[in-house]
Amino acid sequence: MLEIAILGLLNESPMHGYELRKRLSTLLGGLRAISYGSLYPTLRRLSEAGWITEEEPLDPAAAGVARSRRGKRVYRLTAEGKEHLSELLAEVGPDAFEDEGFGARLAFFAQTRADIRLKVLEGRRRRVEEQRDGLRSAMTRTGERLDRYTRQLHEHGLESSDREVRWLTELIEQERTHYS
Repeated sequence: MLEIAILGLLNESPMHGYELRKRLSTLLGGLRAISYGSLYPTLRRLSEAGWITEEEPLDPAAAGVARSRRGKRVYRLTAEGKEHLSELLAEVGPDAFEDEGFGARLAFFAQTRADIRLKVLEGRRRRVEEQRDGLRSAMTRTGERLDRYTRQLHEHGLESSDREVRWLTELIEQERTHYS
């Protein structure tokens, strides 16, 4: 998820680590807090793979900046990185349907082929329907043994699942209509 998000953002424009972390937090919202402890090792791994480049900061003294101020490394997507991003966005597996994976994929749907978008949406809808059916089944089995607060929590989960299934169905229909 983090790899797709980083490569997707760098595909839009080069940026330094702080800016990248800020954009990732905005992009992924409540899905996941991005720490520097996960960001920089991922950037290093992407750089070692040749998918991004790291431009060393200018010498602060030469740039007229006080010595105590550290320069910022700028990260750029390479041609190999663009190709790798396309490959990642074209993969349609179980991780693309889970909450984190789906959120990252959805954020870069504009960079994803229409047939792949449709497969991801359909897979996500199946996953949410399975979760909803499991919750319904659990509520039926436990029935009266649930206290009213737990029951309300389960009902809220069912309502949320129903809303997501409707939303996904609308997106699927739009994809089919727009790209048929």
